[in-house]
Formats: sequence, C-alpha cells, structure tokens
Amino acid sequence: MARALYIHWPFCLAKCPYCDFNSHVRDSVDHARWQDALLADMAFEAEHAGGAPLDSIFFGGGTPSLMPPALVAKLLERAEQLWGFAPGIEITLEGNPSSVEARNYTELAAAGINRVSLGVQALDDDVLRFLGRLHNADEALAALDMAQQLFSRVSFDLIYARPGQTPEQWQAELERALGFGTGHLSLYQLTIEPGTKFATMVRQRQFEPLDDDAAADLFALTRELTEAAGLPAYEVSNHARPGEESRHNLTYWRYQDYAGIGPGAHGRRGGVATVRHKKPENWLAGLSANGHGICETRELGLREQAAEAMLMGLRLREGVDLAVLATRFGLTEAELCDPAKLAFYRAQGLVWQRGARIGASAQGMPLLEALLGELVPAELVAP
Repeated sequence: MARALYIHWPFCLAKCPYCDFNSHVRDSVDHARWQDALLADMAFEAEHAGGAPLDSIFFGGGTPSLMPPALVAKLLERAEQLWGFAPGIEITLEGNPSSVEARNYTELAAAGINRVSLGVQALDDDVLRFLGRLHNADEALAALDMAQQLFSRVSFDLIYARPGQTPEQWQAELERALGFGTGHLSLYQLTIEPGTKFATMVRQRQFEPLDDDAAADLFALTRELTEAAGLPAYEVSNHARPGEESRHNLTYWRYQDYAGIGPGAHGRRGGVATVRHKKPENWLAGLSANGHGICETRELGLREQAAEAMLMGLRLREGVDLAVLATRFGLTEAELCDPAKLAFYRAQGLVWQRGARIGASAQGMPLLEALLGELVPAELVAP
C-alpha cells in the first residue's frame, strides 16, 4: 500500500542547459488534456496501491512550479478522494527560484501546497553561470523570501565542493544560507558524472575538480556548521530541524511503497517496480491504449528488495535494523550485512552498531559509497 505519491510534470517552459528535460520544452501545453491524463493515471495507480491514506505528495520533474494552480488543486482533490490524506500530510512542490515561477506561489499555496523545495544551488552569480542555471542570486533570494511568507515549510539546495572552493568560502556561503532560517537544507557535493556537461568540461581541461581530501574537509565542515545551527544531517546530504525532515524522501530511504504517476515516474508497490514512459507522447499513447502510462512492470525478488533496502537505508543517520529487514525479506542478518566486515569497520570507527541496528558513523559517512560495497554482500546486490 503506497503511503506516498509522486506526480511528475515533465515540461520545462524555458530552455535550460542544466536540466535533462530539454526535449520536453514546450511553448504551450494543453492543460485540460494533461489534467485528464494525470487523473486517469492516478486512478489506475490507486486501484493497485490504495488502501492507506497518503502521508506525502511530491510534485517534481521539469518545472512543476509553473503548473496551473487549478490543475494542482484538481490533482490534490482527486488524490484525497482516492487515498485519503493522513493528518498533517506533507505536500511538496519542487521549483526553480526564478521570478517567473515565484509569481505562482500565492495560488499554489491556496491550492494546497504546504512545502516547497527550491533549487537555489549557489548564492553567487558566477557560480550559478558555471552550474548552468538561468536564475541569478538576487532572483533566488527574492523567490526564497516569498516562499517563506507563503508556505509553512521551505527547503532549498546548494552545491559545494566546487572547483577551487576553499573552506573559508564555503563556510561564509553556508552560514549565510543558514541565516535565512529555513527548516531544511539539501547540501550536495558537486560530482562529475560520465556523459554530462561537466565531464566534457573536465576532459577539455576547462576546470579541475576538487580533490577527495579537500572535498572531505568541506563535508566535515558542513556537518559541523549545520549541527551547530540546529539542522543536523539526517541523511548523507540532507539536514533538518527535528520534525522537518522530508517525509516524502524518507519513504524512499526507508524503502516503503510509493506510487508514481506522469511521464518518467517510477514507483514501488508490494515488491513490484513500475516505470512509466518517459516521453510525454508515449505516455499519453499508453494511457489511451491501456488506461495507464506504465511501460515496465517488474517483480522484484526478495534478495533484490533487501539489497535496495540496505543501500537506501544506510544513507540515513538512523541506519537500518537488520533484524527487521531479515524478517521482512526472509533472510538472515548475515546475508544482509557481512558480519566480519561489519566488525572490522566498527573497529575502525566507520560504522556503529546498537543491537541489530547499524549505520555509518560521522567518520564513515564521507566514505559511504565504498562502505556500502564492503558491508552489503555482493551476492545480495548481484542481479
């Protein structure tokens, strides 16, 4: 039974060199057609993943903050009819902090959005240009200010460990960010993924990435400053005041079921993975032909589910409970986590253990990806 709903709005209305939805840029969108399609996709998903009220809804994708507020309101109204809403439901909308999108905030708040997550990414115009963003710092701060006036909960993200960034520079930027008083921050290290614009720039020697030791120092500084400000890390890159953690993202990290609708949306329900057509036209065609936009439905074996639960859960400060997962997936604790390696990394101070619950320590979190490869047995992860 899904307790969370993800609604993917695929369109960008401005060409964005950073966004991967450039093929979905539209000068205009037939909102009536899209409303009918999203409602149909939602109804199909509720038939298969209903039965429990929703704890969270998340509008994500291209530029969801430019969705017509009337469409948002209609989707929320129908979601409540199909699932019911848990008390204090979290309804998040992801947005770029541009002046164009900020004009929509008043009506979106009236439509039912109670939390926004803004892609600020930097507080410096030169850095924003380097990152490929279309907004500038003043625009971002104006949008943030408006969001804080209209929504009960606000989060924004920043990217650090940028080329040549010093601890002094990052401390000044992060302290300024903390001074805005939001209850949640997402703080991501710049990573160079194969096939991206940044990978091409590195290959062409346009910049040199920050080395691992310097990035680790910035990670430690981030933890220190956010903890002191009352926003401790509850996940590798996410920091919040107690009680203001992203309920929706916790659904993913705790490996609970969630429904996904709209082009490109993924879902997990009852051990089944769902993937919807990414291209809007194919998604619409699928709905016309089948009553849903799914292009792939795959049964997940218990070992695959267990591996996903371990890899996601160990991202959290709270870690995972091996006994609970062993019972859930019919495995032994030793099958979930290599006991010899667990003991070794505990002795190194990189992992903690309290009864059956384990997690990465403050010293281990910067090395999490390597630790996951060591702690989670390869035969569990292998398809």
